[in-house]
Amino acid sequence: RRWNPKMKSFIFTERNGIHILDLQQTLAMMLEVYDLVRDTVAEGGTVLFVGTKRQAQETIQKEAERAALPYVNQRWLGGTLTNWSTIRQRIKYLDELENRSNAGELEGLKKKERLSFEREIEKLNSRLGGIRKMDNLPDLLFVVDIISEETAVREANKLGIPIIAMVDT
Repeated sequence: RRWNPKMKSFIFTERNGIHILDLQQTLAMMLEVYDLVRDTVAEGGTVLFVGTKRQAQETIQKEAERAALPYVNQRWLGGTLTNWSTIRQRIKYLDELENRSNAGELEGLKKKERLSFEREIEKLNSRLGGIRKMDNLPDLLFVVDIISEETAVREANKLGIPIIAMVDT
């Protein structure tokens, strides 16, 4: 496997073709990240968790819900940050559809139309459910894999939102 030469300063040694990270540097960085997240949340800021890889989806959702913070664990929708007003409108539309469904308005529809509504609710919920309660842009982004979340990282950089990312060599 290939590795990024920029990671050389963080590599302690190599054994059997596997890079061993320098745990002292890792610990120092983790403490720095801890302070940043703690301060951001203490000031009332929002941390958006992003992890759409299959291995990370469940953990991201569980931990973000436990911390009562927004998350994206399905496909990242382009423009989620840079076109927030449109995404916010889609969230309002989802709320509207669910309110209509709960009020029993869908019962009067034909089976095909009702199914169409239910599928629309399901689709919007899977993509926007984690950021539903997010009123404004986040103050910090926590990304699981910076390579697979390239669009999210690019949008955050464009808006000047700080990013915390777990990376591989």
